[in-house]
Amino acid sequence: MLRRAFGGEDTLMAYRIDPDRDRQYIDEFRRQPIGAHSPGLMRVLTTMRNDPTGNQVILVCLKPFEKWALGTMPPHRDEPVRVESGPVFTSREEAEWEVFRRRWRRLTGEDINTPWRS
Repeated sequence: MLRRAFGGEDTLMAYRIDPDRDRQYIDEFRRQPIGAHSPGLMRVLTTMRNDPTGNQVILVCLKPFEKWALGTMPPHRDEPVRVESGPVFTSREEAEWEVFRRRWRRLTGEDINTPWRS
């Protein structure tokens, strides 16, 4: 997997997600999306935060400590962030869970059908 570095050159990404091996970290993230994580989950999150296309799924705070939405950061950072019209989250943890689910699907092709709270 290549990612674009600051200078414009392509670099190889050191980590990859192996769905069979890394599926164990899904529940860990679901239980605690914010805070300290195990080294394995940190590796998965680091991988998820690097999108070689530049179209990164992000959280957008609509109202501090109250409302969040998902957005897409464009490949060219001088372009505006595209904010989705819905859903609007009233829990940062639930919003982080949705970002995790979408990034997992993008990187593995697998859907996580588990809601944040069941």
